[in-house]
Amino acid sequence: MRTELCRFSGAKIYPGRGIRFVRADSQVFLFINSKCKRYFHNKLKPSKLTWTAMYRKQHKKDIAAEAVKKRRRATKKPYSRSIVGATLEVIQKRRTEKPEVRDAARESALREIKERIKKTKDEKKAKKAEVTAKAQKSKSAMPKGGGASKGPKLGGGGGKR
Repeated sequence: MRTELCRFSGAKIYPGRGIRFVRADSQVFLFINSKCKRYFHNKLKPSKLTWTAMYRKQHKKDIAAEAVKKRRRATKKPYSRSIVGATLEVIQKRRTEKPEVRDAARESALREIKERIKKTKDEKKAKKAEVTAKAQKSKSAMPKGGGASKGPKLGGGGGKR
């Protein structure tokens, strides 16, 4: 892949990127972005802007050393701390235990949950059966005649107005 350099900042320009400017004297300039193009047309000197390659070269800024320094700063030491609901000791213990033990614990927990759900379902069925039995008893206790007669229906039953 052929890369070119920005005429202002000195940054690499990959194919399909950048802005090409052709001056009246047919000299071609390539810029990485509109910022570099704008500064070039405003006749700013790249050696006065700290972010350009020319400034770094003139002021003897070592790019490789700067990259190493950044890399060193970015590394983080692993730090483990407790999470809500689990202390650090519990987490460490779980990390060290074998997968077989963990699987067995999970299976037993699932079995216990299933049993608890089954138990509640059975209790609900028993209550429902009890309620239906009471309802049937109360129906059979009432006489079939229904006691006193209801009498004629009164009130509007609808109809045409």
